[in-house]
Amino acid sequence: MGSQCDTLFYDGSCPLCTKEIATLRKLQRGSLMFVDIHQPDPDAGERPSQEQLLRRLHLQTGSGDWVIGLRANVRAWSHTRFGVLFKPLLWPGIYTVASRIYAAWADRRYDRKYQCAIGQSPDQS
Repeated sequence: MGSQCDTLFYDGSCPLCTKEIATLRKLQRGSLMFVDIHQPDPDAGERPSQEQLLRRLHLQTGSGDWVIGLRANVRAWSHTRFGVLFKPLLWPGIYTVASRIYAAWADRRYDRKYQCAIGQSPDQS
């Protein structure tokens, strides 16, 4: 990772998410910034909707590109000395399986935590 700064958007009301962010904060090399998507941000500019940010992990690169889901997680961890351990998740074959697992986990987390808040029961599809 060069000296480029990335910004990771995370769900600050999710205990699992905040635990991982606390670990990333400790281990990162100063080139990763963090935004709790529940906190007001007057400088937010154009960014994905609140629902999109809650459904999948989002990272905005220093050049302004968006990286989403498993790729965002791998890129965030690349800001630490452990990043090399996450890179195989992007290899063909492994990525296909890992991204499906990530998507299923993320959908389940979102449905259990937020469906009632938007007026749907978790059983509705």
